[in-house]
Amino acid sequence: MDEVSCEVRYAAEGPYPPVEVEGKNRQYAQAIGSNVGGSASEMSAVARYFYSHVTLVGCEEVADCLMRIAVVEMRHLDIFARLARQLGEDPRLWAVNRGGRRYWTPEYLRYPQRVDQVLRYALEEEKGTIQKYRQQMLWIRDNNVQANLQRIIEDEEVHVRLLTDLLAAYGPNQDLDFGLQNITFECVPR
Repeated sequence: MDEVSCEVRYAAEGPYPPVEVEGKNRQYAQAIGSNVGGSASEMSAVARYFYSHVTLVGCEEVADCLMRIAVVEMRHLDIFARLARQLGEDPRLWAVNRGGRRYWTPEYLRYPQRVDQVLRYALEEEKGTIQKYRQQMLWIRDNNVQANLQRIIEDEEVHVRLLTDLLAAYGPNQDLDFGLQNITFECVPR
């Protein structure tokens, strides 16, 4: 039986840049604030990984990996909240949407019932996050904010590789009892 180990790195190598900005900028602050509490945000990532960690009954290895990723996402949440504050935004769990503010909600999350769905959705979200941060890097001209975005992208790329490996090992149709149904299926690598 093949085993997937979470002893691999779940964050990129190297230090994080200082969490500081060159100056206040409302547009930058709102963009970085969306990374804190928007629908596609670090808060969503933390909540998604935490939920899956708690509900993956019988698949402790995957659950442990997801919790380790959640810890890295919490660090990103902290970095973006501090950057947003320095840029001039109140770092609440909200994002500017059509001129108003919309608070983060767990309704943003999907709640899959199979391990392959958990991994596929997480992989899809990580790839979307990388794309979002790369787009922000194209127009944000604050070198310090760009450095933090780049470092966080490197972590997200590690998550993509880890989730891809987990999905290969715990392939499709591995149903699990998430404590929400009466049938229990064993979570085993393919």
